Amino acid sequence: MHRSVRTAIAVTLLSVSLAGLVGCQGQLREGTAPNGQPAPIQLPPADDSAAQLVAAVGTPTGQLRAKKIPKMGAVVTDGDGWVLYRFDRDSADPPESRCSGDCAAVWPPVLVDESLELTGVDRKLVGTIEREDGSTQVTLAGWPLYRYIGDLKAGQWKGQGVGGVWFVVAPTGKKNLSCLPTGTPKAVPPPSPAVAPSPEAGTSPEAAASPAVAASPDGGGYTY
Repeated sequence: MHRSVRTAIAVTLLSVSLAGLVGCQGQLREGTAPNGQPAPIQLPPADDSAAQLVAAVGTPTGQLRAKKIPKMGAVVTDGDGWVLYRFDRDSADPPESRCSGDCAAVWPPVLVDESLELTGVDRKLVGTIEREDGSTQVTLAGWPLYRYIGDLKAGQWKGQGVGGVWFVVAPTGKKNLSCLPTGTPKAVPPPSPAVAPSPEAGTSPEAAASPAVAASPDGGGYTY
């Protein structure tokens, strides 16, 4: 089900250009964060289904930002600077996510709760879909947005070209094909729950509940 973002959205339109970028090797450095404070735009309130986000699978964000990073050029990040992706097996018309279960564990959907601040992204391209768990996933030009757990820090884009179906998303919602890997990378395996230590181990309940990434099995398991 597709619906426009109906909560408070703040927009700052920045000019993002694709400069001449060559080569896919070298150390990756995070791009410079945009300056200035966006002006809020008041929109009708959303329904109360956002309360279900607490148990939803995904990564909530309050911001979408267009920015440039070395080698890749123009990308879209969440509020913490993590590069976002789109999935070729999804649908943009109508908008629909086909990534759930282990797929969503490796590629967490980008979720929105009550507000979304946009920087350098055209608000006319931004929408949402309701996922099967009741959460609200952000779309760009109809394409659902995701993060990748294989990215170890903000600004990385290790998910580019994974499985031949995952690509960094450009601020227009199109695939950013500026820098493609050699061959077809495989996705990291889905996280598996860590084994809870005994009370004598001295580990906090929060640490015990943290997921751990399992070793990638050869020839089996999740592949994209």
